[in-house]
Amino acid sequence: MNGGTTFIELRDRLLREGIPQDQASQAFHWPAIAHFNWALDYFDRIAAGNDRPALRVVDAAGRDQSLSFAALARRSNQVANFLASHGVGQGDRLLIMLGNVAALWETMLAAIKLGAVMIPATTLLQRADLADRVARGRVRAVVTDRSLAGQFDGLPGAPIRISVGGAVRGWREFEDSHAADAVFRAHAPTPADALMLLYFTSGTTAKPKLVAHSQTSYSVGHLSTAYWIGLRPGDVHLNLSSPGWAKHAWSCFFAPWNAEATVLAYQFERFSAAALLDQLVRCRVTTFCAPPTVWRMLIQEDLRRWPVVLREVVGAGEPLNPEVIDQVRTAWGLTIRDGFGQTETTAQIGNPPGLPLKPGSMGIPLPGYCVALLAADGSVGEEGEICLDLKQRPVGLMQAYLDDPEKTAEVMRDGYYHTGDVASRDADGYLTYVGRLDDVFKSSDYRISPFELESVLIEHPAVAEAAVVPSPDPLRLAVPKAYVVLIVGAAPDAATACSILEYVRGRVSPFKRIRRLEFADLPKTISGKIRRVELRLAENERSADGVRRAQEFWEEDFPELRRTVRESRD
Repeated sequence: MNGGTTFIELRDRLLREGIPQDQASQAFHWPAIAHFNWALDYFDRIAAGNDRPALRVVDAAGRDQSLSFAALARRSNQVANFLASHGVGQGDRLLIMLGNVAALWETMLAAIKLGAVMIPATTLLQRADLADRVARGRVRAVVTDRSLAGQFDGLPGAPIRISVGGAVRGWREFEDSHAADAVFRAHAPTPADALMLLYFTSGTTAKPKLVAHSQTSYSVGHLSTAYWIGLRPGDVHLNLSSPGWAKHAWSCFFAPWNAEATVLAYQFERFSAAALLDQLVRCRVTTFCAPPTVWRMLIQEDLRRWPVVLREVVGAGEPLNPEVIDQVRTAWGLTIRDGFGQTETTAQIGNPPGLPLKPGSMGIPLPGYCVALLAADGSVGEEGEICLDLKQRPVGLMQAYLDDPEKTAEVMRDGYYHTGDVASRDADGYLTYVGRLDDVFKSSDYRISPFELESVLIEHPAVAEAAVVPSPDPLRLAVPKAYVVLIVGAAPDAATACSILEYVRGRVSPFKRIRRLEFADLPKTISGKIRRVELRLAENERSADGVRRAQEFWEEDFPELRRTVRESRD
C-alpha cells in the first residue's frame, strides 16, 4: 500500500468517520510510511477532475480570485517544471517571501513535488533578518514579489532569484512558468523523513531557531489540527495569519486541504475589524481561526450586526481570555475553542467539536499526542511543563533544530520533548494554560501566572491589551506589574490606573494582586506575539531609587486601595 492510500485511509477514519473524543488518544495511531510526497501522492490524487474551489484569494480592494483543486494541481506542475529548469532540485533550499497571492500556494505545492526544502518568510522581514535566513538557511533560490526584490540587493547567497508580478533586472520572472509543461514527472519516490520545511521561530526570548520538519511531520501531522478545528469537505476556512509563519501552513495549507476544504485567504494593508467581518459574511465562511489579538479587536464591534454562517470558531497563537469567549458566544451563539501547538509541532492540545468545554481550559491532548506535565525535578504530576513522551513520538513533532544539536538535545532530554510552556491538569484530563516557563515567577514565595492576571485585566472596560511581568521588590523579591494598552478614548491617568488596580484586586487572591501598573505600548515580535522578555529586562534595569517612569503608578499611590485591602481582611 502506498503512502497516499495509507494517509487517506487514516484521514477518513479520523475526520470523516469520527473518533469519539474520549477515545481519540487511544484509538488513533500514526502510520508507518517509508515514502510520501503530500503534493504528489495526496493533493494531486484528490485534485484529479475536481473542480471544487481549493483556494479563494480576496482583498480589501475588491480582488477575488478562485482556483479549483484541478487547476492548482496543474499550475503547481508548471511551477515545479519551471523551477527545475532553472536549477532547483531535491534538497535545495527555497526561500518563499510572498503575501496572500495565488503564487504562494502554487510555489509551495511545486516545492513539495520537487522535494525542495521550503523556507517561508514574512514580507515584513528587514534586510538583517533576510541576511540571517539566507545564510543560516543555506538558501539556493528565492521567490518573492518584485516590490521586495531590492531587499536582496548585495546579499550573498541565493543565486537563483525569481520575481512575482513583473520583471526585475537580473531576476527570472515567475510568470514565465505559465509556458512550462503541465505534466510533472518525479525522478524518484520521496523519502518520508526527507526535509520539507524550515521555519525560523518568532524569537520571543532569543535569536530565532531554525525548525526542521520532514515530508510527513507537517503534512500527515496536521491531521490533528484538522480534527481540532473540525474541518469538513466543502468548508470555507479562513485563518487570519500572515504568510511566513507556521500558523499559515497549519491552517491555510495543510489542515484545510487535508479535509478537502476551501482555503480563503484575505489580504489587507491595514486591519479593519468591520472589513474582516464583512468578508466572513460575503464569502460565507464556515470555519474561522484567528489569534487572540484579532478576537479582542473583533469584540469591539457589535458582532450581532453581521449574519455569519460560521459553524466552528477557534483561536490559536496565544491563550484565549474568558472575556473574549463570552462576548462571541453572546453575539453569535458560538464558542471559540482554544488550542495549543508550536512551530515545532502541529496542534497538540485542543477542544475539538463536541467536547464539553470547561471555562479557561485549552482542552485535552489531541489524537496522536501523549502529553505529560513534568515538574522541575522531572516527576510527572498534575502541574508542570507540557512535554511530549518520545516513547510515543508524534509524527507532528519536528525533526530537530537545524545545525543546533545542543539546543535539540536540551528540548529532547530525558525521553521527552519539552515545550517550555506550563499547564495544569484536572481530574477529567483537561489542561489549563499557566504560562511560559520563562514567564511564571514567584512573589513572596507564591507562584504567579502572568496569563491568569492578564485574563482578568482585559475584562476591565478600559483595557485593550496587557502583559504582566515581575518587578523587583526588596521585600517580596518581585511583585506583579502590568503593562497596559488602553482602548481608544481611555485616559492613561491616575484615575484609570486606580480603577484597574481595584478591579483586579477584587477578582484575585490577595497574594496575586497587581501592585504596579504602567501605560505603555507592548513590544512584539514580527508575528505579533508579546515579547515579555523585553519588559522583564526593563524592570530588572530600573533604578534602585524607585523613581517612577512616565505613566507609571504603584498601589502605594492610592490610599483608598489600602483601605479596601484592610476592609477585605476584616
